[in-house]
Formats: sequence, structure tokens, C-alpha cells
Amino acid sequence: MLKHTFRKDAFIVFFLLLLAKANAQSYYLLVGTYDSPKSEGIYVYKFSSGDGSAEEISHVKTPNPSFLTVSSNEKYVFAVNENADSTGKGGKVSSFIFNKKTGLLTYINSQSSEGNHPCYITKDKSNKWIYAGNYSSGNLSVLPVAKSGKLGKVIQVIQHEGSGPDSTRQKSPHVHGIFPKKNSSYFYVTDLGTDKIMTYHQNNKNGKLFPSKLKYTSVSAGSGPRHLDFYPSGKYVYLLNELSGSISVFKDFGNADLQEIQSHSSLPVTYKGKAGSADIHVSPDGKFLYASNRAGSNSIAIFSIDAKTGMISLVGHEYSGGEAPRNFNFDPTGKFLLVANQNSDEIVVFSVDKKTGLLTDTQNRIKVGKPVCIKWIKTK
Repeated sequence: MLKHTFRKDAFIVFFLLLLAKANAQSYYLLVGTYDSPKSEGIYVYKFSSGDGSAEEISHVKTPNPSFLTVSSNEKYVFAVNENADSTGKGGKVSSFIFNKKTGLLTYINSQSSEGNHPCYITKDKSNKWIYAGNYSSGNLSVLPVAKSGKLGKVIQVIQHEGSGPDSTRQKSPHVHGIFPKKNSSYFYVTDLGTDKIMTYHQNNKNGKLFPSKLKYTSVSAGSGPRHLDFYPSGKYVYLLNELSGSISVFKDFGNADLQEIQSHSSLPVTYKGKAGSADIHVSPDGKFLYASNRAGSNSIAIFSIDAKTGMISLVGHEYSGGEAPRNFNFDPTGKFLLVANQNSDEIVVFSVDKKTGLLTDTQNRIKVGKPVCIKWIKTK
């Protein structure tokens, strides 16, 4: 009787696994990298939402594509080329056509970013304008996009001014992220060098940006604001500070009016080294917040979010599975969290417990040199 029951249960489990695999969706996973002996551009993988496995489909050569953005119709991919030269205008922005049938990227054109080391790129809601942040130059630029995906020359450069108390990292402004506010024409721009979140309003006709009435929100001196993300309703904003390793929680009162309501370390309590915090994301269901820490920590911090107040509580930390976890992202189903470990040349795939927020290493690895950015495109 016990033997019969065991066989029956095993058959049910096997059947459920087969059913899950049959119903699993696949997505294109796009990975931006830094140039290295193991990488030379943007890589495309077919990712399974069933078991978290991935298979390389193609890659396209382009120098140091450290950050990517995808057009809303998923026909075009735009990348920064994070380079520099003595003129102060060594960075570029490149455009590619993406073929959903084959998973191939085809180069269209490139334009100067009008600065050195562009490290972030995003689009506006109309997909007519591209915004690039130049880290070393401390400025951001606006480029027009044709219907064909071709980039036009920069039409606007906004130069930041100022510095911070960290003499090694904050001698001058350093634009590190450009984040369109949901359902509005406002943009938040994080400046690591000046400890400010700059706020801009977009002219919808020509794509140019101009300062909002409040102009900026300051964070604690020496914090080094890097990346931010939004609560699904847009009511709360979560900022990760690279130098201090802290997370600043803001309530958004509208018109880019931010008020800080909480600050919490993203680092393990026992860790005493440098922070090197990198990326931050709210889970698709809005229940949890995750942040990556590099340096000696190599951890992913996990927080629960109070839906009523927006404030966060620490759930725990997970080892990133490698060295220097930079960008990370959820797969489109929210079942998996993929972490780009830059210095160990691989992406680690974690499964997500949607009840607790905790992560489990699936043991799936995507081998790619210097991975630093993860984006998604539907296969159909």
C-alpha cells in the first residue's frame, strides 16, 4: 500500500513538472557588458520562466555597452558606449534593430553622448527621445529618435555643478541615473558627486528638459545617490546611495516634490567594509524591495514594504553568488531574480519566494564576461 502511494505521488509530481514546463513562457534576456577577454558587446539569451534556464542566441559587437534601454514596441534597443577621451566627449549612444523571430540585433547608428563615460540611458513615454547620463562629465544629454530607430545628434546638454565631501569620489558632479516619473513628464536624475536628486520637467514637443520648481532634493552629505525605483502606485520612491550603502525612502507629494521619511542601511549588520551599493528594485507586486551591494559584501538586501506607509523592514541578506553584483532584475513573471556579478563573469539566477521575499539559488548560471545590465523582451 505504501509502495503504491509513493508511486502515485511521484507520478503526480512528475506530471506537474511536465505541465509547468509545457506552460512555461520564454523571453529574450539582453545583457549589457564591459569589454573584456570574455565579452565584446550585447548578448541575447532565450530564458525559460519554467526552470530559470537560459540559452545564448546571439550577440552584437559594440564597445562597453554598460547600460541598455528598450523601446516600448520592443523593436529597438539603445545602449551607451561607456568610453572617454581627452576632449571630454568620448562617450557614445548606439541604436539597434531587434528581430523577435531570430533574436538578432542589427546595428543602426551611433551618436556622441557629448560627455565622457555615459553610464545610464532611458527613453521617454513617447519613445521619441533618448536621455543619456555622462558620469565623468557630470552632465546629461537629449537625443531624438526617428521612427526607424535611428538616433539624431544631441539637441540638449545639461551640465551639473557642485561637489561633495568625499575627496576621492565627489570632486565634481557625476550623473548616475535618469528616471522618468510614472505617468508624468517629470524626470529624477541622481548625481553621485553632489548628493542630489535633480528634478526636471520635459517639454513634450521637443523633448528638452528644464528644472522643476523645486530643482533638486538633497540627501545626506557623502551618501552618493546612484539608482532609484518606484512603488507601483508611484507614491513612494526608493533611492540607493552607493557611498554610504543606505536606502533613502521618500514620499512623493506630486510635481517631483519628495520628502524623506526613512533611511535604512542596505548592508549586513556585521559588515564593516566599503559599501559599493549598486542597484535597487521594487518587486513587481510591490511587496518587497531589493538592493545589491558590491565591495566585500557581495550581497542582495531584502526588505518588506509597508503598503500603507511605504516604509521598509529588513527581511535578510542573500549572498550574490559571485563578485561585484551590479545590475539585477526580475524576469517578467516575477518568479526569478537575475544578478549580474561583474567581476566573476556570470549571471546568477535566484528563485523568489513571493510570500517571504527570500531568494534561493537555483544553481543556474549564465556565463558572460563582465555583465552589468539586464533587460527583457517578449518572444512574441
